[in-house]
Amino acid sequence: MRIAFPFSAIVGQDQMKLALTIAAVDPAIGGVLVFGDRGTGKSTAVRALAAVLPQMRASGCAYHCDPARPDEACEACSARLSGGESIDDRALAVPVVDLPLGATEDRIVGALDLERALAAGEKRYEPGLLARAHRGFLYIDEINLLEDHLVDLLLDVAASGENVVEREGLSVRHPARFVLIGSGNPEEGELRPQLLDRFGLSVEVTTPIDLATRIAVVKRRDAFERDPAGFAATFEAENAAVREAILSARNRLADVAVPDATLEKAAQLSIRLGTDGLRGELTLMRAARALAALEGDVSVEWTHLARLAPIALSHRLRRDPLDEAGSTSRVERAVVELEAA
Repeated sequence: MRIAFPFSAIVGQDQMKLALTIAAVDPAIGGVLVFGDRGTGKSTAVRALAAVLPQMRASGCAYHCDPARPDEACEACSARLSGGESIDDRALAVPVVDLPLGATEDRIVGALDLERALAAGEKRYEPGLLARAHRGFLYIDEINLLEDHLVDLLLDVAASGENVVEREGLSVRHPARFVLIGSGNPEEGELRPQLLDRFGLSVEVTTPIDLATRIAVVKRRDAFERDPAGFAATFEAENAAVREAILSARNRLADVAVPDATLEKAAQLSIRLGTDGLRGELTLMRAARALAALEGDVSVEWTHLARLAPIALSHRLRRDPLDEAGSTSRVERAVVELEAA
């Protein structure tokens, strides 16, 4: 099995690592968009985080349903459970599924198994990439180059947690709950604003300009490629600490309180920035709650909101031709102004 670069060994890119960790704590946040230069560790970070997470318990079906959550089982597993049968219970690694730019809609959502249809005259569904990504991560590199209708489809499925296929006489629905991760280089084109708004968190990554950081990145990458197993072993304790923090945060998440005063601050910040709709403060609240759970806090406070506002709100801002500051700078400025008010 291929060894992933250790998550705790990634140098810098703290905002990206924080956003991915928060999404792992609460997948309902809505996925993470990472825009920035090539070679800044975007895909490495996604695979590294998935490798940190503990193995999941899964059935033997095509969708690796959770045996502990029969209410979320696929049709086949539900039928077996209704008939008094048990479903398999095995350990699987959290899946990370790559969606290539050239993928067809049939490959993504699934389609009729033509070989079986021609050979036996039987209509049978062949699961697609969404089925493989269930309970894991769906990663799309250069998402800004993916056809808009496919991005719409993916965002709809990610929001509903269910994939519905109705074509060629087939009518199939199956669970498809995954963390959608998109990355790209803004120089190659931008996502439409309405699609940007559908992602929960957005992070901008840049090539480090600090000499010591660049040297550390190169040295660690070289050491990993020379001896992947040995390098990973040196960071196992730190990775274990990340794993424990995520698991503990998941267990505490439902108990973290969100005071009305904190919700009011989130709404005030969104109003000050002029974000459309209510998705901005809802995502900010969820992300702040996940951060509070990660840090062992019992309630969400202004400090949590202020820390996450740039990655939860910056991609939801309208362009302002009279303001030359970038969207992240505008959010940071609004945070300072609201704090001082």
